[in-house]
Amino acid sequence: MAEITGRIFKILPLKTGTSQQGNDWKTQSFVIETTDKYPKKVCLQCLNDKVDSLSGLKIGDELKVVYNPESREFKDNWYTDLKAWKVSKVVYTDMNGEHHTEQPAQQQNKSTEPEVSKEEPDDFPFA
Repeated sequence: MAEITGRIFKILPLKTGTSQQGNDWKTQSFVIETTDKYPKKVCLQCLNDKVDSLSGLKIGDELKVVYNPESREFKDNWYTDLKAWKVSKVVYTDMNGEHHTEQPAQQQNKSTEPEVSKEEPDDFPFA
């Protein structure tokens, strides 16, 4: 099990069918773009009842996705699927305790590392 956070880049069309055993199935893939320093696009898929977790989502929504990676071999080639089993919108809490799906303005563009002034001398007792 793994986890990834990013913004929806694209939602692909729903696919449906019937298995050889006669069971109906549905699958829908979606692409998210990570918000890392070097963003990456990652395609994940929801199967059957998990497809419903994509309803109401739109391009640009920020998500947290818990998924299981699975690889399979076919004619000496290996294919990897990232099967999402939990998809949820990222919710931010502002200074007033209110919940938002967009990051509050006072938290945007803030570095996760503390700012250190380079003008202050080192007061460390060791080199």
